[in-house]
Amino acid sequence: MPKQVDHRERRETIARALWRVVEQRGIAHASVREVAQEAGISHGAVQHYFATREEMLVFAMDFASEQTSLRVAEGVRELGNPPHPRDLLRVMLTEMLPLHPDARATSRMSAAYVLEALHNASIHTRARDGLTQGRHLVEQIVRESIADGLISPDRDPATEANLLLTLTGLTPLIELSVIEPQEALTAVDQHLDRLFTNRT
Repeated sequence: MPKQVDHRERRETIARALWRVVEQRGIAHASVREVAQEAGISHGAVQHYFATREEMLVFAMDFASEQTSLRVAEGVRELGNPPHPRDLLRVMLTEMLPLHPDARATSRMSAAYVLEALHNASIHTRARDGLTQGRHLVEQIVRESIADGLISPDRDPATEANLLLTLTGLTPLIELSVIEPQEALTAVDQHLDRLFTNRT
């Protein structure tokens, strides 16, 4: 009896190959042919699952986002129940920074995706919607923390959400060895400590 092919698993294999190509060689090399070679499968097999390079990029980015969300969920499970919002935000922010191999791969994929979005209208819309959703979640956590008395009531939730997300801008400083990973963590922790005036 012929072996059943797990189509989702095959797509994920291709997506991870694309991540490696982007991580090691850059988005310019993220062609169907080079990804197929990296994945160890034929060019035609990749095209069976993804008719175009754009389809492949979109799936790879969606999969990267899923993996980041899973890492965040795993980190949150290790916190108290319910987790303090400061700790929740710390997990969310640090998993978006390239502080370990999995996060580095998805972070580089995300950066490449944003560059692609600047010149592709459909990818631009998807990338913008994803970032908007993530930003809304951060703002919601800040808003609820203000309501619960954990953050000073004179703070503006939208501005504070924007400032928190600027911490992900530490990524190129880490990637280019301008700062050490621990310095990035220190910046995240100090910002959160200044924002949350009540830890109870």
